[in-house]
Amino acid sequence: MAKHKNSWTEDKIARYYEEGRGSGELSNYKPWLTIQNVPSSGRVHRIKGWKTSRIHHLLSDLEQSYFYLLEWADNVIDIREQYPLNREITVNIAASKQISHPIDPSTQTPIVMTTDFIITIRKNEKITYIARTIKPSEKLEDPRIRDKFEIERAYWQKRQVDWGIVTEKDILKEAVENIGWMHSSYQLSASSERDLVSELSIFLQKSKDSILLSLRDFDKSYSLEDGTALSLFKYLLARKSIIFDVKKKFSLSQLPADLIIINPNSNEKRAVK
Repeated sequence: MAKHKNSWTEDKIARYYEEGRGSGELSNYKPWLTIQNVPSSGRVHRIKGWKTSRIHHLLSDLEQSYFYLLEWADNVIDIREQYPLNREITVNIAASKQISHPIDPSTQTPIVMTTDFIITIRKNEKITYIARTIKPSEKLEDPRIRDKFEIERAYWQKRQVDWGIVTEKDILKEAVENIGWMHSSYQLSASSERDLVSELSIFLQKSKDSILLSLRDFDKSYSLEDGTALSLFKYLLARKSIIFDVKKKFSLSQLPADLIIINPNSNEKRAVK
């Protein structure tokens, strides 16, 4: 009988390495696992990254939430998800700690363990890396999961890389909702919209109405399809040409005067406090 397509064999692992999985950076990185490779009991997501300009494969809502926070952080310059660990090293760590290394139950092949996110950070002109594993807090009491995490922790400790676990308790819900709302608007759909973005910035600074009414008025004033100004507004938010507290729930009922609007063509980065 043919093995399930998601089963691991030595040939399959070798093929993944040959395909370059787990290698590269930014737009050239290939995750070890994609949403097609992993059966999931929850939701999975394919999202084009702001920082990498490639499709990221996120295997849960919690991974997506953390990914949004990484996208917003100015000091993060690369995000690599489903990053493979050297199997020889993890097998040796497991043996030394008398922990059973994860295997494929159908083939008995030791699997390649992965870390959910390897994050490249620029701090004071210095490049550093951190490793983060994502897991709901209720799962942390499972002894088998804790054993796997101990292998992972020891692996990154040997490499002097900061490793940690992120749960839903570490996620800023309002920030995630705000970033998710604007995330797909990071790129303009047409080059002709760049002039409209500048016009909208000026329009908002002069308006005395709520943001929502101002956006509707802008569409009418420029004979645009309904919703065009809202898309442009989300672009300004995503590009941080409009500064606001991302940790507080955003409302279109606010007044434009409550926002800080800067030149949308500026490369200046502002910290959100």
